[in-house]
Amino acid sequence: MQNKDKKDVSVTGRVTEALPNTLFKVILEGRDEEILAYLSGKMRMHRIRVLIGDLVMVELDPYGGKGRIIKRL
Repeated sequence: MQNKDKKDVSVTGRVTEALPNTLFKVILEGRDEEILAYLSGKMRMHRIRVLIGDLVMVELDPYGGKGRIIKRL
């Protein structure tokens, strides 16, 4: 169940580096900036693997900080 009060922005990006504890460095398409992103709970639960070079959908927090990988494209 999603909270509609949040104003999260979803963008696509490409994974460039895999870090420990399911953290990834992702370059956002169209913005040319690199962010840290972590796997969402459902992706962990269903054991969806994310590899370097994969195209992913990232949900960005409006206040900055880390993003959350919600989908592998």
